[in-house]
Amino acid sequence: MITTDLLKISDNQGSSCGDSSRISSGVSNDVSSGACSAENEGAITSYSMSRGGQRYFIPTCGDLNCISVKDMVFESLHKAYKFYKKYGQQSGYTVRKSREKKNGENTLVLKHFVRSREGFNDVNDGSFSNVVKRRRTISQRCGCKAKIVFKYTSLDRFFVLSFVEKHNHPLASETGRQFLRANREMSLGLRTLVFGAAKVNIGNNKSFSFAKELMGGYSNVGATLRDFRNLDRDLKCYVGERDGQMMIEKFKVMQETSVSFYYAYDVDPARHLMKLFWAHAIGRRNFEIYGDAQSFDATFDTNKYNLIFAPFTGVDKHDKCVTFASCLLSHESVTYYSWAFGHFVKAMGQNHVLIITDQCPAMKVAVPGIFSSINGLVASKHRLCMWHILQKFRVKLGNRLCKETDFMEKMKIYIWSSNIDIDEFERGWEAVIKEFKLEGNK
Repeated sequence: MITTDLLKISDNQGSSCGDSSRISSGVSNDVSSGACSAENEGAITSYSMSRGGQRYFIPTCGDLNCISVKDMVFESLHKAYKFYKKYGQQSGYTVRKSREKKNGENTLVLKHFVRSREGFNDVNDGSFSNVVKRRRTISQRCGCKAKIVFKYTSLDRFFVLSFVEKHNHPLASETGRQFLRANREMSLGLRTLVFGAAKVNIGNNKSFSFAKELMGGYSNVGATLRDFRNLDRDLKCYVGERDGQMMIEKFKVMQETSVSFYYAYDVDPARHLMKLFWAHAIGRRNFEIYGDAQSFDATFDTNKYNLIFAPFTGVDKHDKCVTFASCLLSHESVTYYSWAFGHFVKAMGQNHVLIITDQCPAMKVAVPGIFSSINGLVASKHRLCMWHILQKFRVKLGNRLCKETDFMEKMKIYIWSSNIDIDEFERGWEAVIKEFKLEGNK
C-alpha cells in the first residue's frame, strides 16, 4: 500500500544558496544581446527579444551552473534523465521523456527529453463524434522548444548532443516552484502520516497542517493539500470492497501469532460481512479476574458501514474500564445478539454474574436465552443501565422540569444510593413524584 521506492524531496528546497545563481545562457545568435529581467513575469529569470519580437526566457539555477551542460557524459540514460529533471526543478519547469531512435540492432542511439509544455494540445474540430473527452487541466502545451538530446557512444555512455535552454513562456518563480508537479512527490514519511491519520479519523486538512509544522513551512512539505487528498482517495480505492476480507485476513494472522486470540464471523449469501466477534488474549485474561459484572453497550452505530459496534466492558480494581471482547453486528435482533453472546461464552468459557444493557427488547430475550444454566454454567443476572434510564427523563418529562427545577437532584438521592433498601426507595420515589405533581404522568 505504501511504496518504499519514493524519490526524496528536492534538495534545493530550503537550501542556503537559493535558486538565483546563473546557469549558462546558451543564447543563440538570432537573439539580441540586450537581456532584461523577467521578475515581473513571476519568475527569477532573464529574457531576450528576438528579431521577430518573440521573448525567450533563460532559466536561472544554483548548483548546476558549475559545469557545462554540453560537455557532460552519463553512464546511463536513467542518470541523464535524473540530471535534466533536477535541472528543471531548480529552474522552474518540469520535463518529460519524448521520442527516441534505435539502430538496426534495436539499440537506443538517440533520446530526447523535452519540456512538459512542448508541442500543442490536440484540437477536436467536431469531425469525429467518438473522441474521448479528456479532463481539463490548467497546464497546456504552448510549443516550447526547450530540450536536451543524448546520444549513445561506443563506450556504453550517453553524451549531450544538443541542449536548447530557451523557453517561449515565463518560468515558475522561486516561491512557486514548490507547486510544480516534479517538486510535489509524496515521500514515504508523508504517506505514512496520511495513512496513520486516516486510521484515527484525522482529516487531510489537519494532517497537512501538522506536516507543515513538522517541516517548518508549507514550502518544505514537498506536497500540497490536493496531494494529501489524492493519496487518501487512492488508499480508499485500494481498499475498495475488500475491507471486510482484509479485516478477516488480519485476524487470521493475529490468531497464528497468538493462540489465545479468538474471533468468529458470518456473512450473507452475497458474501457481505454481517457478524464479527473478537477477543484478545488480554481481554480474556481480564475477564477471568474482573468478569463478575460487565456492560454491553450496543448504542454506537458506525456511519460508513451501518454496523453496530458493541463492546463487552468491565471495571478493574483501579475503577478503570477494561474491554473483554467486541463485536460488529448489522442488525439489532434476537438472532444477532444471541450469536454474539454465544461466541462470548465460548471464548470465555463461563458466564458473568451480572450483565448491564440498555432497554432493548431483543436483549431482553437474548440474554436469558444464552447466559443461562443450560450448559451447566451459573446463569447471569440481567440489569438495565442507569445512564440510559436517566437520559430518558428529559425525553419523557421535558427539559423544563429536568433542568429548571431540582427534580433530578432529588431523584438522584434515591437512585444513586447503594445502601438504600427497596421500601425506602419506593417511599422516596413516591414523595418526589407527588411533590412535582407527576402522579398522572404516564
